[in-house]
Amino acid sequence: MVEVMQSALAQVSSFPTLLVILFSAIYGILVGAIPGLTATMAVTLIVPLTFFLTDVQAIAAIVTTVTCSIFAGDIPGTLVRIPGTPASAAYAADGYALTQQGRYLEALKTSLTFSIVGGLLGTVVLIVAAPQLASVAAQFTSYEYFWLYVLGLTCAVIVSDESRLKGLFSLLLGLLLSAVGLATDYSEPRLTFGIDELINGVNFIPAMIGLFGLSEVLRLVIRSENKQTADSKYQEAQLAMNEVKVSIVTEAADCHGEWLRIWNRKFAILRSSSIGAIVGMLPGAGADIAAWISYAVSKRFSRQPELYGRGSIEGISDATGANNAALGGAWIPALVFGIPGDSVTAIALGILMMKNITPGPNIFDMSSNSAQAVLVMSIYITFILANLLLIPIGLAAIRASSMLVKIPTNILLPFIVLFSVIGSYALASSYVDIWIMVALGVLGFTLERFRFPLGPVVLGIIMGAPLEHRLLQCLSKSTNLQSFVGSQLSMALAGICFVLWVFPIASNAISHRARSRI
Repeated sequence: MVEVMQSALAQVSSFPTLLVILFSAIYGILVGAIPGLTATMAVTLIVPLTFFLTDVQAIAAIVTTVTCSIFAGDIPGTLVRIPGTPASAAYAADGYALTQQGRYLEALKTSLTFSIVGGLLGTVVLIVAAPQLASVAAQFTSYEYFWLYVLGLTCAVIVSDESRLKGLFSLLLGLLLSAVGLATDYSEPRLTFGIDELINGVNFIPAMIGLFGLSEVLRLVIRSENKQTADSKYQEAQLAMNEVKVSIVTEAADCHGEWLRIWNRKFAILRSSSIGAIVGMLPGAGADIAAWISYAVSKRFSRQPELYGRGSIEGISDATGANNAALGGAWIPALVFGIPGDSVTAIALGILMMKNITPGPNIFDMSSNSAQAVLVMSIYITFILANLLLIPIGLAAIRASSMLVKIPTNILLPFIVLFSVIGSYALASSYVDIWIMVALGVLGFTLERFRFPLGPVVLGIIMGAPLEHRLLQCLSKSTNLQSFVGSQLSMALAGICFVLWVFPIASNAISHRARSRI
């Protein structure tokens, strides 16, 4: 064990590896801060470079890139309400609401601080509990995965600011959009209207950009009183920024408020990080589902649930802690079973196999100084180093991105549209994706006019296909509905979904009856 750690430390602390980690951190921040360029895309773009790196350097580049890009996705989500990554969509409305209140620095520093703490706690879970948690994940069949997806979608509905019926309508709309194109289980085109480019379906990247970004542009342009309102909000944010005339080193040393918030919410961050790590270890779940579930749980236990969606620091802190903790959890099934926990670890597995590293239960055997044991220990060390490196780089990114609030809205809005078009087109070089972005921008604007939440639409698009796939898998095994709750795990997940739907309705009914008796 000691020899393995020494060997891993020697490889990670070598100058070439540290240089790779530093450049990967900067690269992850830059890519994650651009709407439409997800963490997965950032990792995909550096895959050709891993051919020229050692196995430790290649994995270090992937771990650092995704750690920094997940946080960086909060920057455009907070400043202009365009989530840089899908994991940021759960709390983009809260961050943007705080920006309009002139509190964007508070929102971004909270995201950074809790991202680091959540990432470190997720790494601890990866180190300490990997074999135990992996044994739980091994018990998941198609039925458990079906209920997990239902749970994620349920959480998206119950955190809606307005009525749950409106949240349910938005979710069904997202699921309808996810049905466009060829399904994964059969090859019959659906809802394509003769447009060949829709065979691959509605991609969630242009959909997310349109719903959150373009719809906001339309809202700002159409509302006649908006120019003065928006300019005043940006001026407030600029004044808040001008009050902070200190260096990055001073900011890092003067984070008493953030650390005090962490201490006051120590149990909440443990809860959200645990949710993130557990959800992250389930193959196909990922940081975005972890963020939504943690956000819903946070709202359920909050003393100020009315602030969620309107500028809740608690919602931002818990969701960011969960999505970064999920990054460490996603490596558990990847290393133990060779099953990727998310798209990033799927790419990492391909690189490991290219480097002749075979994942499996024996990979956690630290008794021998094998290349696999050293690599696993290097992953642990890199996760810790990447999260610590995020402190100065994240603060620098916050200070640089805060220049956005200085830009007048009549100049900023065209740039938002430009990045929306580039982000939508860059994914598949398809003009249809641009039109999808425009159409969903109009749809998002319309939904917001009638106070329908946008989050469930995005999550429905993302999770609709895997939900359908799992449902068909379950039905192909048995058409008996009792099979869906045939195990203790599936019964527990189904019970949680049932309680989440029924408890608020029953609580409201009891409260209404009590008021009528008075």
